[in-house]
Parts: sequence; structure tokens; C-alpha cells
Amino acid sequence: MTVSTTETTSSNLLPPDDSKARVSQFMQQLQDQICQGLEQLDGGGTFRQDAWEREEGGGGRSRVIREGEVFEQGGVNFSEVWGHQLPPSILVQRPEAAGHGFYATGTSMVLHPRNPYVPTVHLNYRYFEAGPVWWFGGGIDLTPYYPFAEDVAHFHRTMKQACDAHHPEYYPTFKRWCDEYFYLKHRQETRGVGGIFFDYQDGQGVLYRGPDAQGPAADYSNKVGTPEPRNWEKIFAFVQQCGQAFLPAYVPIVERRQSMEYSDRQRNFQLYRRGRYVEFNLVYDRGTIFGLQTNGRTESILMSLPPLVRWEYGYQPEPNTPEAELYETFLKPQDWANWTPDKASQT
Repeated sequence: MTVSTTETTSSNLLPPDDSKARVSQFMQQLQDQICQGLEQLDGGGTFRQDAWEREEGGGGRSRVIREGEVFEQGGVNFSEVWGHQLPPSILVQRPEAAGHGFYATGTSMVLHPRNPYVPTVHLNYRYFEAGPVWWFGGGIDLTPYYPFAEDVAHFHRTMKQACDAHHPEYYPTFKRWCDEYFYLKHRQETRGVGGIFFDYQDGQGVLYRGPDAQGPAADYSNKVGTPEPRNWEKIFAFVQQCGQAFLPAYVPIVERRQSMEYSDRQRNFQLYRRGRYVEFNLVYDRGTIFGLQTNGRTESILMSLPPLVRWEYGYQPEPNTPEAELYETFLKPQDWANWTPDKASQT
């Protein structure tokens, strides 16, 4: 891979005049595409839409499915908001945006299936503009309860294929960033089996622009160096392909697992593990923090929380059980894209 030692000129990095309209249109189309695919997959449930407006500027469409054949609850949201100043959670990372009005749009999704053998999944892709500053961010990750290695490998390979179509170092960098981001520090465990995550992608500098300068994602990104110039159009095309990869990545997993029989044991473990999802979203999730700090619609922001959940004091899985395998194998970062049935891949 060729590494550039010079920054792209600022004029080449400016977004097109119709950037906001184009991204907004794509985010709404992505919401439509995902909802249609999920309704067909569920076979019974349908999405209820709530359109809302934000007093300070903007609004969105919240769509929720409940008590379906597959999905106990899930939501697919679109929003676009604007205002006079970005919230502190963003300005900490992009101080050069201070003093400018902002525009933000995105599509986010969380699905909580009823069957414990079907994994929860989360997706979010977003775009920000603040004066001369702009960037794309987002990602997708899988949170299984009773995981199957072939399912996890399929999910990662599908996302790797989407990434590889645009840059060979996207997947290995953003996969490591995902493992870093979806990590519960107070539990010292990952939320699930990862996927991809990226932020502040504006065509400048190295690929990783997160908070852990000593972590695996930063280390890998620094070794890769600064890629050749990536302008707005190239990054937008990458985000579009990642969004459109969701259904091919997730639907085959659901189709394989949705009819598997389960007992109270599996259901109780699923509800216990959902507690980790709640903890992450309320403590660490930047989308939740951004939404609350910008006076977003609370029902839409907290749509990601599961309908039922339980906590158990001092839980420890029994040795040599599927529950123990989740902790011992799947909640540790693995090279899932290169997994083979005869040998588990190592990082």
C-alpha cells in the first residue's frame, strides 16, 4: 500500500454543496431498506413509525417492531438535527469545530430477538458538519448469547468484503477499533464479538482517531501510516456500502437459528447478558450521550434498550458449558474473518 507523507489540500477535502441532502437521503433509504428486509425476515411483526421534530432544529423517524415472530423488540431510527454548537462530548475530540453551527444525520438500529440462539445486533452510521469541519462515523457489531463460530465468521467476512472494496486497511483497523470501543471497562469484557467501528473519518491523517493511543487499533493504524488522499466522495461511498452490507451479514444467521428450541435456562442467560447491553449503552455509548446532550427525543435515544432484562449478583458460568464458552472464547477478540472449522483463529 502506498503511504502519503503529505496532507491533502484543504480545498480537496471540502464536502460538495449538496452534502447534507445526499447523506440525509441515503440515511432514510437505508432505514427503509433495513425495515423492509426485517419485516420480511420476521414474517409477522411490522414497524410502527413515529415522526418527531426537535425544537432547536431538525427531527427524525423512529420505527419500532415489538412482539414479532423473531424480534421481541427492535428499532431502526433516522434523525437529522442542527444547532448553534456541538455538545461537549464531540468538542473534546474535535475542538476545531467550536464556534460553528452543526448539522448531524444518521441511521441507527438495535434488534433484540426473542430466541437466545439469535444474536442481538447494532448498527449506526452518521455524518457531521460544523463549519469547515466534517466527518463520517459509525459501525456495526454482533452480540450473541449462544454463539456459533460459523455465524460470527460469516458476519465478519461480509463486513470485511464491504471494507476491502474501498481500502485494504479499513477492516483490520476498524475491526480492532470495534473491539476497543464495545468494551465494558468495569466488567473487563467485550460486549460481544465485534464487527467494525470508526469515527472522525474526514480523509486526513491516520485511520484510527480514537482515545487509546497505546491500543491495538492505534498501533496497527500507526504502522499502516497515512493512506493516500481520501476525499468526501470516497468516504461516503464506503459508508454506503457498509450500510447496505447489514442484511447480507445478519439475515442468514437469523434464518439458521430462529427455529432452534430453547428452555428457561437459555432464556434466563439471555436476559442476564442483556444486562451488559444496558450497562454499555447507559455508561459508554456515545450516540446515547450525544442524543441526550443535544436534547434529542428520549424515546428514540433509549430505543436501544431491551424490553426485558435481569441482573444476578456474582454470576459465574458453570465450567464446560455453552455459557462458559461465551466468556472463554467469544468475548475475547479473535480473527474471525479467517476462522476455519478445523482451527480457531488467533489474534
